[in-house]
Amino acid sequence: MSDITIHPSVEGGVTAGSDGFNGGTLRCHCASDKVEVQISSNVAHNHACGCTKCWKPEGAAFSVVAVVSRDAVKVTAHPEKLKVVDETATIRRHACTGCGVHMYGRIENKTHPFYGLDFVHVELSDEKGWEEPRFAAFVSSIIEGGGARPEQMDGVRAKLSKLGLPPYDSLNPPLMDAISTHIAKANGVLAV
Repeated sequence: MSDITIHPSVEGGVTAGSDGFNGGTLRCHCASDKVEVQISSNVAHNHACGCTKCWKPEGAAFSVVAVVSRDAVKVTAHPEKLKVVDETATIRRHACTGCGVHMYGRIENKTHPFYGLDFVHVELSDEKGWEEPRFAAFVSSIIEGGGARPEQMDGVRAKLSKLGLPPYDSLNPPLMDAISTHIAKANGVLAV
C-alpha cells in the first residue's frame, strides 16, 4: 500500500453523498473577502484526478473534482478576485488571485463533448451531501506532477482501489464513451 496522500477528503475513506442534495456554496481559502460560488444542484462524475492542471490541496497527489451544469454555477461574492489560470487550456480554471484556489473550470469551446459542464471542487463547501468521488482519473499523471515516483504507482493504485476509487489512466469508461459518442455524432458516424 502507498504512503502517498491521495487527497485529504478521501484518506479516511469515501463518504457517500445524499439523495436529493441540492447544492451549496464553495468558498476560497482567503482569510477574508472570500470568493463564493453558489452551486444550485448536486454534482456528477465526482472523482480523484491526477492531472497536472487541476488544483490540489497542499500535500495531495490528486485533486477531487466533479462536473455540474454551467447554469447551476453562479459567483456570488468577490468575482473581481477571479482570474483564468491559463487562457489556452481546454478547461479555463477560474482561480482566486488571493489564495490560488480554483473555484470552477469552464469549457468555452462549443464543439467540446463536455461543453456546458463546469468543473468544481466540492471540498470547498461546508455543506454535506455532495456526490462522493467514484473513480480516479489520469492516475499516471501524478508522476509528471511530482506526486509519485514510477515505482510507487502499484501502491498508489492499490490504495485507490481499497478506497473504492477504481484507477484509470484516462477517464472512466462512461465518460470515455460519452466523448466518443459526441465525436461520432459530430463526424456523422452515428445518427443524431
